[in-house]
Amino acid sequence: MISPLSHTSLPLFERAVRRFKGGAADCAAFAETPGALAFVAARGEEVLGWCWGYHLVRPDASSMAYLHELEVAEQYRRQGIGSGLLRAFLAAGREAGAYKMFLIADEAKTPAGRSTHPWEARCPTRAPR
Repeated sequence: MISPLSHTSLPLFERAVRRFKGGAADCAAFAETPGALAFVAARGEEVLGWCWGYHLVRPDASSMAYLHELEVAEQYRRQGIGSGLLRAFLAAGREAGAYKMFLIADEAKTPAGRSTHPWEARCPTRAPR
């Protein structure tokens, strides 16, 4: 199940931060940051993957979604979890008004290189301004 970041899902987000970053900083402050977007994939209490980033307003009056990090635990890779997280992030960006989504892939992280998704995705429901 993929859950968006909210006040009720904050404990789940904190578990994801501990799993993938080694500790939970001020997750509540991130959750309250304007434009913050995050999703956690979990099965029961077990965190399988996560992604986070921002909806950014551009100076030309358009906006874009920036996916900063997407990670799936190694034992759960190649099961569509990362694709589901990416789709959830893209949908949230689109809902926030984003025309584009982008990320910067780390060449050392091979799962990003194996993805069949384009890393720059246009949100088809909104025309550029």
